[in-house]
Amino acid sequence: MEVLQLLESSRLFFVIATGALGLVVGSFLNVVIYRLPVMMDRTWARECQEHTGESANTDEPERFNLLTPASRCPQCNHRVTAAENVPVISYLFLRGRCSDCGTAISMRYPAVELITAILSVITALHFGYSMQTLAALGFTWALIPLFLIDFDHQILPDSITLPLLWAGLLLSLSNLFVDSQSSIIGAAAGYLSLWAIFHVFKLLTGKEGMGYGDFKLLGAIGAWTGWQALPVVILFSSVVGAAIGIILILFKGRDHSQPMPFGPFLAAAGWMTLLWGNDIIRLYLQ
Repeated sequence: MEVLQLLESSRLFFVIATGALGLVVGSFLNVVIYRLPVMMDRTWARECQEHTGESANTDEPERFNLLTPASRCPQCNHRVTAAENVPVISYLFLRGRCSDCGTAISMRYPAVELITAILSVITALHFGYSMQTLAALGFTWALIPLFLIDFDHQILPDSITLPLLWAGLLLSLSNLFVDSQSSIIGAAAGYLSLWAIFHVFKLLTGKEGMGYGDFKLLGAIGAWTGWQALPVVILFSSVVGAAIGIILILFKGRDHSQPMPFGPFLAAAGWMTLLWGNDIIRLYLQ
C-alpha cells in the first residue's frame, strides 16, 4: 500500500518506477521479437508435416517457447546469466560483446529496452496515475513487438493482434478510452476498410498490397481508439511510413520499388492516436 501511495503522490517516483518497469518489459519483448516468429515457423512446419504425412524433424529442440530454453550466445552457446541479463546495464558492462567468446551483441537489444522505457514514461506522464495508464502501457507493449516482427518478417502474429482487439472491446465496457459503440464500430470499420482496399487493389492489379494481419491490427486499434479516430490513424501511418521510407532510401540504400510492411506504420500511428488523437480531432473541429 505504501508503494501505491508513493506512486500516486510522487511524480518523480512514478516516472522512475515506470521507466524501470519499461526496461524490464523491454528485455522480455526482445525475447518475443526473436522467438515468436521462430515458434510460428516451427508450428507451420509441423502442420505441413502432419498434412503431408512426412516424419517429424528430430533435430528440432523438444521445447522452444518464450520461456525455454534459456537465452544463449548464438555463436558459442554460452548461457546468458542473470547478471548478464540486466537491461541496458549489462550491455554497457559487457561492452556489447559476449562474455565468453567476444562476439558482438546487436545494438537492437538495449535499443528496444530503452525505447520501451521511454514510451512507457511518455504514456504514464500523459495519463497520470490511473487505470488508463495501466491499460495504455499494455497497448504500448503489444505494439512494440508487432512493429519489429512485421518489419523483420512481414507478419503480424494473431497471438498479439487478436488479444489486443478483444482487450480494446472489453475495456470499452467501462468507457476507459471510448464507449462500447465507438469501440465496436471502430473494430469493424478498421478491419473492413483495409479489407476492402485489399480486394479492390487485388482486383485492379492482380497483386496483394497488404496482409490480413494489417486488417486485424487496424481493427484492434479501432477498438481502442474508436471509429472517430481512424482517419487520424490513417493520416499518422501515412506520415510515419513516408518518413521511414525516405530515411531507408537515403541512408540505407533501399530500393524504392521494394515493398514495405504496413504494420509498423499502423502500430506507430495507433500509439500516437491513443495518446493525442482526441486532441487532434478537437483541434480540427475547432
